[in-house]
Amino acid sequence: MADKVVRIKDLRPQDVRGSRYTLHRGNVLDAYSDWKAPDLIVSDGAYGVRGFRGDTVSADGLVDWYAPHVAQWSKRAKPSTSLWFWNTEVGWATVHPLLEANGWEYVQLVTWDKGLSHIAGNVNGNTIRQFPVVTEVSALYRRKLTLPTENGGGLGVQQWLRAEWRRSGLPLCRANEACGVKNAATRKYLTADWLWYWPPGEMVERMAEYTKANGKPTNRPYFSIDGHTEITAEQWDSLRAVWNHVNGLTNVWSRPPLHDGERLKGTLQRSAPRVYKPSKQSAAHLNQKPLDFMDRQIHAASNEGDVVWEPFGGLASASVAAVLTGRIAYTAEIDEEFQNLALGRLAEAEEEYDTKNADDTTFLERRQA
Repeated sequence: MADKVVRIKDLRPQDVRGSRYTLHRGNVLDAYSDWKAPDLIVSDGAYGVRGFRGDTVSADGLVDWYAPHVAQWSKRAKPSTSLWFWNTEVGWATVHPLLEANGWEYVQLVTWDKGLSHIAGNVNGNTIRQFPVVTEVSALYRRKLTLPTENGGGLGVQQWLRAEWRRSGLPLCRANEACGVKNAATRKYLTADWLWYWPPGEMVERMAEYTKANGKPTNRPYFSIDGHTEITAEQWDSLRAVWNHVNGLTNVWSRPPLHDGERLKGTLQRSAPRVYKPSKQSAAHLNQKPLDFMDRQIHAASNEGDVVWEPFGGLASASVAAVLTGRIAYTAEIDEEFQNLALGRLAEAEEEYDTKNADDTTFLERRQA
């Protein structure tokens, strides 16, 4: 693996590609337009603590820092794209209005509890006047989906489904007949109250076919997304963000920061201003995320074959987890040392993915052992 890193470093292309990953050497703002549209974005960028080169000094500058990136995420996202946004509590709170203004809908907040072992020893008169901070947060967002109406406006999904059925002139109760159920369609899919459920594509396709055959004549197909073509079950299902649920997992993740073999060390580089005299035992990156966290987020919000963006790569932990689980990863990094470390990890992950059917022990399991 060391030979691979040296060889890649000597070539120094702006973009380095494997079969399942692309790493851009430089500012991600120069790369977004070349990346495939994302199914999932994992953002672990500026925290406003002057921790890494290019970071902001405080949370006050985070909105301006993130604005061009959020604009690109919003422009290139699919209707079903999800976003995991890592930051400090105040950093996330500061950027949240920007995300909402750009069409990202807040879902929930995950808190990483690093435990008592994370408390720093440099206690002084300022830091002692609060409870010690041992957390980071990661907020889940999804695109706010608005569907076009006959008059050129837009409605949320629940309101749009009801409006499309009413446009046919048929009574709501006949949606049950359309879907082949006794009463679930009206009660679940077309209700205006909090009991509403997102209907599966098969049911929307059935309602579209039923209104076409029995509703008022119209030049605009019922339940059409573009106003011209009839909707299919596959098209409808593709509008909804992915969620692969795991029972027994809450939104508080408790584990210490990395101190095991997964932690990269010994580069003798100053990974941040707080490391003045790095040693062989110094971490290569002060905020290396655990692969099991990245795997957890990627599995929950994407499927195999999906495209995962990690705009602020660092050591590319999210991209490594994406490659290991059969996704297509796009990442960028401005620091040359981090680039080379990330490329070594990505190449190893890709090799592991290609051979894992012949090996019962995965790369992820070995690194966590």
